[in-house]
Amino acid sequence: MKRTHWLTFTIALSAVSILSFGQSTTQSCTAAFLGNRMVVNEYSTTGKCVVPATSTGELSVQTVALSPKSVKALGKVPFKVAIRDKATKKLVPFSANQYRQVNIRNVLAKCQKGDHIVLMAIGNQYALPHNEILVQ
Repeated sequence: MKRTHWLTFTIALSAVSILSFGQSTTQSCTAAFLGNRMVVNEYSTTGKCVVPATSTGELSVQTVALSPKSVKALGKVPFKVAIRDKATKKLVPFSANQYRQVNIRNVLAKCQKGDHIVLMAIGNQYALPHNEILVQ
């Protein structure tokens, strides 16, 4: 009888351990910023990221503190940039470099209207839900 209880306990402990290790390591919410303004119109599942082809300023990805009334940028994080072609949907790296900020004019120079700028935060600790920015 003791062996049965011990075996059941061991199996249950193993299952809990496996589930715990399978959890996401994401710890920080991030958002794309152009200058000091967040690119997404609302930080929700329906938020849209759009920039005019004539935009200027520094594009960055920053950790954010979210509250019901405001979003506060806390600090820049490293990211990479790619461009998704409107016609072919092909994803092309903008550069092999990692950035903490990049002049959006340099990125837009390689884009056409309808393309998407794709931002990829470096590291599993960052969640970047609104990572594709439509160029209008």
